[in-house]
Amino acid sequence: MLHINDLTYRIEGRPLFTQATLAINEGHKVGLVGRNGTGKSTLFRLIKGDISPDDGEINLRKNMKLGVVDQEVPSGPQSLIQTVLDADKERKSLLAEAETASDPMRIAAIHTRLSDIDAYSAEARGASILSGLGFSAEDQLKPCSDFSGGWRMRVALAAMLFAQPDLLLLDEPTNYLDVEGAVWLEAHIRKYSGTVFVISHDRDFLNTAVTHIAHLRQGKLFGYTGNYDTFERQLAERNRLDMALMSKQEDERRKLEAFVTRFKAKASKAKQAQSRVKKLAKMQPVATIISDPIAPISLPGPDRALSPPIVRFDDVALGYQREGIDDLIVLRKINQRIDPDDRIGILGKNGEGKSTFAKAIMDELKPLLLDPAKPGFIKRNKKLRIGYFAQHQIDALNPRASAYDHVVELMPEATEAQRRARLASFGLGVKNAETPAGDLSGGEKARLLFSLIGFNKPHLLVLDEPANHLDIDSRAELIRSLNAYEGAVIVISHDRNLLEAVVDRLWLVDSGKVEPFEGSLEDYRVLQLEKTRTDKKQKPKEENSRKRSRQDRAESMKKIAPMKRKTETLEKKFDAAQKELHRIDARLATEDLFTTNPEEAVKLGQDRAKIEALIESLELDWMAALEAYDLARAREGLD
Repeated sequence: MLHINDLTYRIEGRPLFTQATLAINEGHKVGLVGRNGTGKSTLFRLIKGDISPDDGEINLRKNMKLGVVDQEVPSGPQSLIQTVLDADKERKSLLAEAETASDPMRIAAIHTRLSDIDAYSAEARGASILSGLGFSAEDQLKPCSDFSGGWRMRVALAAMLFAQPDLLLLDEPTNYLDVEGAVWLEAHIRKYSGTVFVISHDRDFLNTAVTHIAHLRQGKLFGYTGNYDTFERQLAERNRLDMALMSKQEDERRKLEAFVTRFKAKASKAKQAQSRVKKLAKMQPVATIISDPIAPISLPGPDRALSPPIVRFDDVALGYQREGIDDLIVLRKINQRIDPDDRIGILGKNGEGKSTFAKAIMDELKPLLLDPAKPGFIKRNKKLRIGYFAQHQIDALNPRASAYDHVVELMPEATEAQRRARLASFGLGVKNAETPAGDLSGGEKARLLFSLIGFNKPHLLVLDEPANHLDIDSRAELIRSLNAYEGAVIVISHDRNLLEAVVDRLWLVDSGKVEPFEGSLEDYRVLQLEKTRTDKKQKPKEENSRKRSRQDRAESMKKIAPMKRKTETLEKKFDAAQKELHRIDARLATEDLFTTNPEEAVKLGQDRAKIEALIESLELDWMAALEAYDLARAREGLD
């Protein structure tokens, strides 16, 4: 399916891959893992052919259909469902050709192929994929331009999944999904008939969705069978064995060196000493796995805890005021409290109000006044300090200011040494301290934001998808830091491993409410899978109606296709006869034809009479056939 052989690639002289080799067989689901900056996305660009390797080769099976989710997301007036359907170019082309084809053999071949690719159930399949990724039946009929960039990325993902390529390349597909969407995607990839090569730092996704792991380290690719946990165990065992072998080798080296030192001057032992010198020269060091140190993420807690509760919601309604029309109410009757030692994970589909709830905690959104007699309110401790991490916070970093510049604003009276020491404590040392924020990687920007939100030792951390830009090792460091943090934590994340390791309570935002979820994350995952299966069994009536309508239309067109072909054939014959009549008339009008060639003139006159009779007959037959075809179209409901 995919063979990478002795791949070498350099960026500005720095080797990114050095004779890297990997084979992916048909049907395998392979997760590509490795530290940020090791070249995972570059490898995908090499596979796609966007860039060329310096040496080695990448071989794909001949005529293989490659699927990639492009960065150019759909944004036009076309509906979501139509955008997804159009991704299957073969189906689109065949349906268009079926409308105009006249050759009976070709029409039969078209309908056979449409049946083979399950084209008649396409709308239902496309709608199911969009639904799994969080789009309601109403959303699917809206234009792409109505949605934000993150949601349009989901549409692009849905389109590629619908197209069913032989090899599907996915780069961090869960970054734009909530827990529900990630659970659905895991199940979809597991049963996907093609081959999948996916870059991911989501441990649960890699444990559930993939069958193999490709580990990119030190410019090489190493393949492992099994999910991420299996890979990690194998890697640890290999490292243990390598260390044991290295220790054994060092013991042998010391013995050899001691023998040479002791007996090199003795003539009777000279040969043995010389032999050991040669053995030492040939001894290759054991290639152990070098673990690069993880830069720390430090989140200092408050010096003193506040009295509980630090935030309390009493009968609160949240939403957005709209000029000239009714308020948009997102959440109602919220009655919850946050205490100084709470660790709460927020669950719920995107669009249900998780971010709205987070904004209210941050005091960025005031309660709506629905009933003047019973106004809801949010009470906060007056001394409360909150650290807020969200994607829009990362985007709000001054792209021209360096990490050091950001710290200067927070520490105007400090010395340069104190500022740089503070940066180093957050893993932003000399290498990145002077780099403009706009030139930092996503992971480096996230680390900078962690340093800024933790600067004033907050009592509460509100984290909205904090792990999106971090690799697996950095996520582990974030988990360590959050567990060491002495304050309250609210986490919104699709990374179930992060939630399971950090939170001890779950709140579910659903149907306009914020309520405790009595169960574990695994219970929630099972609930989502059961809901997906139920939705498939009970498809919306409008989807079934569209499916039947498309299939019935195709069946009706197939039924009356012979009548259409007869009409078109008679029309072509009528046009050809008319052209022949014009040719004869033009020849008969030739000057002196009857004088110079009377035999031809007589024959042309006879042919003209026959053509006139044929035209009259063809015209009558064509009109009758056309009337019959129009009646059949009306009877089949095709008009």
